[in-house]
Amino acid sequence: MKIYNLKKTFENFTLSIDDLHIPQGKIYGIIGPNGCGKSTLVKIIANTIKKDSGKIDYEGLTSKDITMVPRKSYMIHDTVYNNLVYPLEIRNIKPRREIVDEYLKLADFNNEANKYAPGLSGGQMQKLALIRAMIFSPKFTIIDEGFSNLDIESTFTFEKEILKRQKENPATWIIISHQISSVSRLCDYIYFMWDGKVIAEGDRENMIYNPKIPELKRYLQTVSLS
Repeated sequence: MKIYNLKKTFENFTLSIDDLHIPQGKIYGIIGPNGCGKSTLVKIIANTIKKDSGKIDYEGLTSKDITMVPRKSYMIHDTVYNNLVYPLEIRNIKPRREIVDEYLKLADFNNEANKYAPGLSGGQMQKLALIRAMIFSPKFTIIDEGFSNLDIESTFTFEKEILKRQKENPATWIIISHQISSVSRLCDYIYFMWDGKVIAEGDRENMIYNPKIPELKRYLQTVSLS
């Protein structure tokens, strides 16, 4: 994916991305302080909000190839099971019960398939949103603070699953998180945003453990690295 001269202006904020290249088949992290434009950028990529100007070259990806786990999980007014299989149904893929059961097990929903999804706890909804995004094996997955309501054990479970899937069938992932430990474990390459712009990028070793610019150093001092 290539992004050129992208702009989106709100009342007191402008996202401005001059030139950003996201090669396919890797796991990317986007980090930065609250309000720097991370969520705005990925919402534009996922086409949930419109850009004001600029160009995105999706390099053959279609809207059905891209999925996003937003910061706030949205559930259809139905059961856990029907929420989980919804992405398959809209793509005319017949759900296979044994595969669905594997995903329910991954999220500890073994006995909760018939529960009303909007009535789940915040952590449970986040887990359902994650497995719902994974079940159709998208080519491009965006996770915006998707682990923020999970306990450590569940976070490790999903990190392990993402890395396993990536080894078996490489896809493109964008992970937005203030949990720098997760970013470090998952991501091959990291972008740092500040005031609506990407001002640094590089591999995780240089970005997290050997930051060069003062803004990144200051940001990393405000978050936990463990």
